[in-house]
Amino acid sequence: MSYAIEGRTGPWEIVVGLEVHAQAITKSKLFSGAPANFGAEPNSQVSFVDAAFPGMLPVLNQEAVAQAVRTGLGLNAHINLVSRFDRKNYFYADLPSGYQISQFEHPIVGAGQIEIQLADGTTRQIGVTRLHLEQDAGKSLHDQHPTKSYIDLNRAGVPLMEIVSEPDIRSPEEAGAYVRKLRSILRYLGTCDGNMEEGSLRADVNVSVRKHGEPYRTRCEIKNVNSVRFVMLAIEAEAKRQIEVWEDGGTVQQETRLFDPNRNETRPMRSKEDAHDYRYFPDPDLLPVVLDEVWIAELKAALPELPDAKQARFTGDFGLSSYDAAVLVAERATADFYEAVAAGHDPKQAANWVTGDLFALLNRTGRTIEDSPVSAAALGALLGLIADNTISGKIAKQVFDIMAETGEDPAAIVQARGLRQVTDTSAIDAVVDAVLAANPDKVADYKAGKDKMFGFFVGQVMKAMAGKGNPALVNAALKARIG
Repeated sequence: MSYAIEGRTGPWEIVVGLEVHAQAITKSKLFSGAPANFGAEPNSQVSFVDAAFPGMLPVLNQEAVAQAVRTGLGLNAHINLVSRFDRKNYFYADLPSGYQISQFEHPIVGAGQIEIQLADGTTRQIGVTRLHLEQDAGKSLHDQHPTKSYIDLNRAGVPLMEIVSEPDIRSPEEAGAYVRKLRSILRYLGTCDGNMEEGSLRADVNVSVRKHGEPYRTRCEIKNVNSVRFVMLAIEAEAKRQIEVWEDGGTVQQETRLFDPNRNETRPMRSKEDAHDYRYFPDPDLLPVVLDEVWIAELKAALPELPDAKQARFTGDFGLSSYDAAVLVAERATADFYEAVAAGHDPKQAANWVTGDLFALLNRTGRTIEDSPVSAAALGALLGLIADNTISGKIAKQVFDIMAETGEDPAAIVQARGLRQVTDTSAIDAVVDAVLAANPDKVADYKAGKDKMFGFFVGQVMKAMAGKGNPALVNAALKARIG
C-alpha cells in the first residue's frame, strides 16, 4: 500500500472514485438551439425548451454526440452503437422541468482507461466506468437579495459529459494527477475547454476508507469541487473525518457533502440518493441514439495526437526524459510551442530553455504560452546563435531577457549591443596571459595541486572579456599554459 493515513488503530487506505462533469464545446445546448456561451447576461440564453414550457420538445444536438464520441475514443473506451436518454427526476428551483435528461442504463460510452504519471515517475492505470451525456441545470443565486434567491437559466440545458471513474484512486496525489490528465486529454481533443474556474469542468468526489484488504466501506460524495487543489484537499479532509467516525465506534452514513476550503473540512448537504430515488425511465420524447460505425471511424481518424502518444514520441525521437516530456505535453499549446523551437535544433537544449527560462518568464509576467512575449521562432533563432558559436550560453540568457522586454530579433540584439562571442584565439591568448601574469601566487597554488584554482582563472578571463570569450577556447588556452 503506497499511501495510507494513520489513525489510532493503524493505517487506513483511501478509496476514491471521481465523477467529472465536462461541458462539451458546442455552439448550442444539448436539446435546444439556445447559445451555450459563458458569461452572458442572466437569462439571456434561454429557449422555451430550456425553460420547460408546456409542449416544447427536445431535439438532440448532433455535435454534442460527436464530442462525446471523440472523448470516448480519446479515453480508449468502448463506444456503444445504441444508447438512450432517461429522465432523472428531482426537484430544484433551477431545474424548471422537475427532471434532468440524462443517460443511465445505456450510456453512449462504456469502459475505458486513463494512464496517470506521479511525481516519482511511476504510472498507474485508472479505469473509466462510463461517459454519459446529460443536460446541466440552471444556477441559483443567493447573494443578490437579502431574502430572495434569483434563478439564472443560461446554464440550463448546456451539454455535459459525465465521466465516471472506477474506484481505483488511492491517494490525493493520484486524484490530482487523474483530473489533470483528463483535462489535458479533453483540451487536446477540443471537446471541453477544461476551465474549472468557469465551471466547465467540475468534479464530484466519492471517498471511503478501509483497512487494507477489506471490502469497500460506505462512501460519501463531495459535490461540485472546482479545482484540482480542492479535489486533493477534500479527499484528505473527508478521509480523516471518516477514520475518526469509524475509530470512535460510529458508522459513516452515505450522504452528499460539500467541501469548505476556508475551514478545510467537509459538511453535510443531504442524504445520498440511490438510483431508484430518481425514478429513472426512458424519455418518451427522445428516440434511442443509434450510431454509424463508419461515422465513428471517421471521427477516430481525425483525432489529434494525444498526450501519451506525444510523450512517447518526445522520449523516443528527441531523447527527452520521461519527466520533461510529461511537462511539455501536459498542454497542447506547450507541446506545439516546444516542437516549433526544437525544429532544426538540439531537442534537449530546446526542452531546457522552454521548461526553464521561458516558463520562468511566463510565471513572472503572469502570461500563458499562447501570448508569450518571446515567440517559438525567436527562441529557436536564439538557439541557432548558440549552436553556431555566435554567442555563449551565458550571453544567450542576457539576449533572452532583452528579447522578452523589447521583442527584438536575437541576431539584431547581438549585433547592436556587440555581444558576439570572441573566437579569435590570439585575442583570447592575450587575455589569458594578462590574467596569469596578474596572479602569480594563484598560478603557484594551482601547480602545487590546488586544481580548483582553474575555475578561478576561467572566471577571471571571462570577466575581462565581458563574458564574450568562447568558453571552450578559453579553457584550451589556459590548459596550454598551466597544464
